[in-house]
Amino acid sequence: MEDWPDGDWIVRPVPGAAATKPYRCPGCDQELYPGVAHVVVWPTHSGATARRHWHTVCWQRRLQRRPG
Repeated sequence: MEDWPDGDWIVRPVPGAAATKPYRCPGCDQELYPGVAHVVVWPTHSGATARRHWHTVCWQRRLQRRPG
């Protein structure tokens, strides 16, 4: 669990060898390709159905981004 200004989050690293499907990163709206290490994240107050796959850097910098 990670505590951030926008709440508490469950953050799980996904090694490249375990990344077998493509996903779309909500931080940059770019595709996460199979084989790319990343993180799976969801709020602690919700279930795993709310989880999202993020590029690790996008997750770490998400609070620095200006709203689009």
